[in-house]
Amino acid sequence: MTKVRVTSSTPGTENEPYDTAVFARKHGMSEKAAEVVLFANGPSRTACDAAARSFMEAVARRSKKQP
Repeated sequence: MTKVRVTSSTPGTENEPYDTAVFARKHGMSEKAAEVVLFANGPSRTACDAAARSFMEAVARRSKKQP
């Protein structure tokens, strides 16, 4: 997978990919998980943010089910 980097947070950056480390910190996930979410959801920050929320909710639900 290719790491993506964008350091700008200006309003015109919706379709510019996130920096993996910034995205991971924003959503409280590992950089590896962030890299997978970013790769799977393309450059749309809106789509990546939504996917990250869904991923983290699934992780939380799974951890509650385990004894």
